[in-house]
Amino acid sequence: MPTKVVETEYPLIDSDPHASRVMRYMRPSDYAAWGAATAGFPAALYFWEMADPSRLKIRTPLKLATFLGFSAGFLLAYQRSSYRFWGWTENKREQERDLAELSQRAAEGKPIYGHSNQPEWVQQAANRNSQWSQLKFSLFPMVNLVQHQHHGVDTSKYTAKKEEESS
Repeated sequence: MPTKVVETEYPLIDSDPHASRVMRYMRPSDYAAWGAATAGFPAALYFWEMADPSRLKIRTPLKLATFLGFSAGFLLAYQRSSYRFWGWTENKREQERDLAELSQRAAEGKPIYGHSNQPEWVQQAANRNSQWSQLKFSLFPMVNLVQHQHHGVDTSKYTAKKEEESS
């Protein structure tokens, strides 16, 4: 099945980035959104309790709200970082970092997107299941945890840099 091509204002870096790359490429603004969600959930519950007291102990609900805020904040930060990989938001910093990182891997003779011991059909299924999955976090939070070679970009740009340097 061919990869869906989406025209965006910014260049596509990776249509199905591995979870470790998405988290490594998070910006401080992503961490700020994560922190705001983590603090916002229990704060909203606390102020709601102040406005309409239930006369119950609020300690356990505050712990639950903090956990839910932390989880929702992580998914929000992960989604924001993924948007930059897809080219949906400004991604100049990620483009430069991606080119440097993957060109280095190509120069060392390593597989550009890592090595997987899984059969090709498992890698393809993992790609089909996780590609664009960040848009469905509200239904089923799923991230790409499989190393595969299906990323929707031309990998010749990483080896071209190597050839230019050797010339």
